[in-house]
Amino acid sequence: MTRGRTTMRYTLLLHYPELMAEGELDEAAIQEGQRAFQEYATALADAGVLIGADVLAPSSATTQVTRKAGELQVQDGPFADTREALGGRFLIDVADLDQALEWAAKAPSVTWGTVEVRPVGTWFDLDSRHWQVDPQAT
Repeated sequence: MTRGRTTMRYTLLLHYPELMAEGELDEAAIQEGQRAFQEYATALADAGVLIGADVLAPSSATTQVTRKAGELQVQDGPFADTREALGGRFLIDVADLDQALEWAAKAPSVTWGTVEVRPVGTWFDLDSRHWQVDPQAT
């Protein structure tokens, strides 16, 4: 971590119904959602706070890996019986929680799902090849 760091990383976890995977959205609605997320990601990037973003495949594509009693177990998903699923995430670097909440409120999916704002406490730095700890996250 850089000494004197004045910003903090937050992950915006997007939870929403998997309507696209269930075939409940028409093509126009899908395109509108894609346009809205494109504008949102561009605004984050233009503000200089975006570190990364991902849209996840439907939960039906999930595979779970665990080790029980020393034996590797691989199981196809989905696993949670819930209306909403984790659909994607944005990783941002902002001054504080208030700024993270402001960006979360602008996420297109906030109107049809939940945006969970979670501080990032530790991350793996690719340049140094070491874990970095943010003391502000505790």
